[in-house]
Amino acid sequence: MADFDEQGDDESNSLTNNYVTPAGAKAYRDELKQLLETERPEVVKTVQWAASNGDRSENADYQYGKRRLREIDRRIRFLQKRIESFTIIDPKTLNADQVLFGATVKVRDSKDKVRMYQIVGVDEIDLKKSRISWRSPVGKALINGKVGDIVVVQIPAGEQEFEILQI
Repeated sequence: MADFDEQGDDESNSLTNNYVTPAGAKAYRDELKQLLETERPEVVKTVQWAASNGDRSENADYQYGKRRLREIDRRIRFLQKRIESFTIIDPKTLNADQVLFGATVKVRDSKDKVRMYQIVGVDEIDLKKSRISWRSPVGKALINGKVGDIVVVQIPAGEQEFEILQI
């Protein structure tokens, strides 16, 4: 496994290491499988059927199908490249007494508002589920923190302090 502590602060390494949780990797693989085994074959059948109807220049089914096929192929290439670049880190195997990649962290901000964040890879960000990137300002500030630590985060509205309550 990669030494996350050393590589987390080195911007050149962070561009080559695409950290992801096992759940994030599975989601990408599931989407790729769906595209390859279900969606693409269905669109290919539609395009073949539409092509057999004659004049392709005015055939909306054919033109739409070809466009959809290009979109699917572009997404497949993107997913394959992302999956190849994954460094899967299982949070269950990491030290639980400090904030590391994959950790779920409970913090209190300077206005006494309590929040929960899960530190995830750039491909797993979901703000509605409070999943933030380890490369985000908040993620970077929390990494390596321990319960009781107060971290300062530079956000667009200014500096924000977070107290780590629970990991």
